[in-house]
Amino acid sequence: MASFGSLKQAIFDKQARTQQYQDHIRGLNAYDRHKRFLNDYVGYYGGEKSSRDVLPVKTDQDTLREGYRFIRSEEDDMNPSWEQRLVKRYYDKLFKEYCIADMSHYKTGKIGLRWRTEKEVISGKGQFACGNKHCNEVEGLASYEVNFSYFEAGENKQALVKLVACERCAEKLYYKKQKEKEQLKRKEDEKQRRKRDRSESDDDTIIDYGGSKERRKGKKGSASASDLKLDDDDDDDNFDEYLQGMFP
Repeated sequence: MASFGSLKQAIFDKQARTQQYQDHIRGLNAYDRHKRFLNDYVGYYGGEKSSRDVLPVKTDQDTLREGYRFIRSEEDDMNPSWEQRLVKRYYDKLFKEYCIADMSHYKTGKIGLRWRTEKEVISGKGQFACGNKHCNEVEGLASYEVNFSYFEAGENKQALVKLVACERCAEKLYYKKQKEKEQLKRKEDEKQRRKRDRSESDDDTIIDYGGSKERRKGKKGSASASDLKLDDDDDDDNFDEYLQGMFP
């Protein structure tokens, strides 16, 4: 049989744990308190783990990413769901005169564009400063109309938008097209060079043929000279015989 002291200590410990649990619960907000009660309930009764904990939670940011459109259509505005109302409320807060560009992948021809926020409009970003996300240049700015081709909601779309950029960032806009033109020009120059080399090779063949022809003419001329020399020797022999006949 347990002693009176041990029973008193057990009761004291239980009361202390209860007080500590209550203090902990009071320090939680409503959502964390609700989760704690559910976990304690499941743990005490030994049931299966609540499926609410494993289901993904869809936040407002997820809703905006899923339903956002760069340019909204009338059909999007007519959708009465709360998700589309949330997206439209965010879309209406954007300023759609100038764009902000992300040129981190400009060498591959991929440039991201988005509308400006209220904070960027107040600071002048994208209008009085370069519209490149990673550039704050305020000198040498120019406004460009960019034909923005993008893929959205399973469709290929195009939009003509305005972008303010400095000289260095403006070169990034047309970097890929400029490189393609340079490569095409190099190919054309290489093609012309090969064609010119082939033509010069054909001309050299004709000249060699003419030289061999001249050499053949030279051989024929020397042969005729030797024949003339042999004819002169025969005439000298006949003249000696003639003199011997006159003076026996």
